[in-house]
Amino acid sequence: MTLEAALKPGDTIGVLGGGQLGRMIAMAAARLGLKTHVFSHHPGEPACQVSAAATVAEWTDEAALARFAEAVDVVTYEFENVPAATAAFLAARKPVRPGPLALEKTQDRLVEKDFLRGLGIPTAPYAAIDNAGALARHIGQLGRPAILKTRRFGYDGKGQFALREGSDVGAAFRALGGAPCILEGFVAFEREVSVIGARGLDGAFAAFDVCENEHENHILSLTRAPAHMAPETAAEAMEITHKILDALDYVGVIAVEMFLVAETDPAGVRRERVVVNEIAPRVHNSGHWTTDGAETSQFEQHVRAIAGWPLGSPKRRGRIEMRNLIGDQVEQWRALLTEPGACLHLYGKAESRPGRKMGHVTRVYP
Repeated sequence: MTLEAALKPGDTIGVLGGGQLGRMIAMAAARLGLKTHVFSHHPGEPACQVSAAATVAEWTDEAALARFAEAVDVVTYEFENVPAATAAFLAARKPVRPGPLALEKTQDRLVEKDFLRGLGIPTAPYAAIDNAGALARHIGQLGRPAILKTRRFGYDGKGQFALREGSDVGAAFRALGGAPCILEGFVAFEREVSVIGARGLDGAFAAFDVCENEHENHILSLTRAPAHMAPETAAEAMEITHKILDALDYVGVIAVEMFLVAETDPAGVRRERVVVNEIAPRVHNSGHWTTDGAETSQFEQHVRAIAGWPLGSPKRRGRIEMRNLIGDQVEQWRALLTEPGACLHLYGKAESRPGRKMGHVTRVYP
């Protein structure tokens, strides 16, 4: 890395996407003396409320994209479904960090699984599904239960269909619109865990302690750090994350979601292993605990990485619980403000709806 590649205080980070992740990136950048310019579809989105500037336009508006590129020093994104053409257009004008390769490998679940398998990283068994006939064939091979997922644009349980005994596979394929899909075999896991890792412009690596996650209606509800797992299993999860970052020549923060599988051998010895579920090439909901519970938050770490600055310490400050405030749970805000030790974060969204993430609360215990 050359000094010319690094940002200086006062420079501007362009953020693609205006949601709460972009909001928290902008707030972390401001603390370090950096400005943010958000590219968003709507002027009132959470990130726009706290950024120095905003461009409101569609991803296909090349004139707006060119003006945005001219106004920033580096470009990043707060969600992974930025169109490839948009990323390429911007990358021809300004550094895009993480690079377009990360989007290429993670926007399509089949491409992602093939990428992981190519690195020798364990995943659930899977098969490409392009039609109902292929689904009928492969469900016989992978067995039930299994999960049918669209290859693109799924999150928080959207674009998924669980196939159990008696499920109509043809109806499942039609329910997902007949889009190209991936069928994933069932993994008998004990808990879901994730690693929030970072790689700097100079290749330096840092990761926060593995955390464990609980979901309700496919939406993350609660994160605890550290995860309840053997130290050697946590080290394996960290090493997998490091391998993925290096393979992508990644710059920034990434989240690697995994299943913790625990088995007892005939001698009664417990053995653990991790199986990678998905990669999120961005800051992540399961890393929100780091804002109050680590020496450097995931958002500051991302800013440091894409700015070409030294990575911060990921050391945990205690035992952490982070709970999402989903839908009308945000109405607890007044009570949470009176609770000693509760750290409340609200995202500035005007309307609460069922399933919508409105904020989160973090509690740090000694």
